[in-house]
Amino acid sequence: MGRAAGFVSVLLSTIPMRHCLGKAGCELRQVRGSRVLDFPGPVPEACETGLHPWSEPSYHPAMAKLYFHYSTMNAGKSTVLLQASHNYRERGMDTYLLTARFDNRAGEGRIASRIGIGEHADTFDDCDDLFQKIEARQARGDFACVFIDEAQFLSEEQVWQLARAVDDLRVPVMCYGLRVDFQGKLFPGSAALLALADEMREVRTICHCGKKATMVVRQGQDGHALREGAQVHIGGNETYVSLCRRHWREAMGGP
Repeated sequence: MGRAAGFVSVLLSTIPMRHCLGKAGCELRQVRGSRVLDFPGPVPEACETGLHPWSEPSYHPAMAKLYFHYSTMNAGKSTVLLQASHNYRERGMDTYLLTARFDNRAGEGRIASRIGIGEHADTFDDCDDLFQKIEARQARGDFACVFIDEAQFLSEEQVWQLARAVDDLRVPVMCYGLRVDFQGKLFPGSAALLALADEMREVRTICHCGKKATMVVRQGQDGHALREGAQVHIGGNETYVSLCRRHWREAMGGP
């Protein structure tokens, strides 16, 4: 049976058991039939030592990591985040969702996808200490993973706080965000994540020419690409268009 890259196969069984695959990663196995599920994200309680008993709902990750899922606009980052969180919850493991406070296109404290799915989320701004926020949420109840949408809006200090949460609180943190802005420059949060993340994964979309889109342009009311402006400007399909590098250069007039 084929496997999508970066996904982990989970075999449901009557005897809860965890099977380690060594360098290839770990695989959570429970024998309750023959149904095979695939889900993205860090593997619960990954280990390096073989088979281990597993009991729900307690969760004690042995190898938590900081993940950065990056892309350009309209690639489906929020969809992937929501699906990954759903898969954890479907297995009886709670998750903690966070999104940028000022991005309220889907409503206050809500992560939503263009395909119509959404979930309530806690919010952050540049004044929040995310280590303290995660620690306080842990004190209210165990959860398996932290999911952060709009991660490009994190500050460098906040990315370090997330790294501390991974290392000291031993909880996986999965960040989803843009890599570069409309001028082709890294966001501060994305730059810090590229430097500090344990694993990075690209969420892909395509340019109108069919090539992979890696850049984005911001359009004015006349439909032409803007070359100047604030780095942060909230908008959707009416404002941003994802392009390959070649067509981004053409739209921006160089270099």
